[in-house]
Amino acid sequence: MDLMWIRQEVRRLATEVQFSLVQQTKLVTAASELARNTLVHGGGGHMEATVLHDGVHTAVRLVFADCGPGIADVDQAMSDGYTSGGGLGLGLGGARRLVHEFRLESQPGRGTTITVLMWHGGVPPTRQAL
Repeated sequence: MDLMWIRQEVRRLATEVQFSLVQQTKLVTAASELARNTLVHGGGGHMEATVLHDGVHTAVRLVFADCGPGIADVDQAMSDGYTSGGGLGLGLGGARRLVHEFRLESQPGRGTTITVLMWHGGVPPTRQAL
C-alpha cells in the first residue's frame, strides 16, 4: 500500500506543477523504483516530496531515506546490469536517467539517502547540480 501511495502522491505533485505526461511518467517510474529499493534493500524508510520554485522555474524534489545496511560499492550499484536482488539491474542507473538531477549518499551500516529533482520543461540554464 505504501508503494501505491508514493506513486499516487508523486503523480499528484507532477500534475499540480503541470508536468507533461512524459515527465509525469518518468518521475513516477523513478520514484517507484527508488521506493521499492528503500523498502526491499533498506528495510523501509520514508520519502519527502517538495515542490521547489527557482524564480520562474518549478521542480519536484523527492528524497528517499532509509537506515538500512547502506551500499558498500556505490559505483557498482549504479552500473547497468548490477543487481543485488535478482532483478534486471536497471534500478538505480535507470532511475538516474529518468530525472534531471540525482544524488546518492550511502554509508555501510548507516543507510542510504537518494535525492532526485525533475524540472518542469527541463533544467533551468542557471541551475547548479544538487
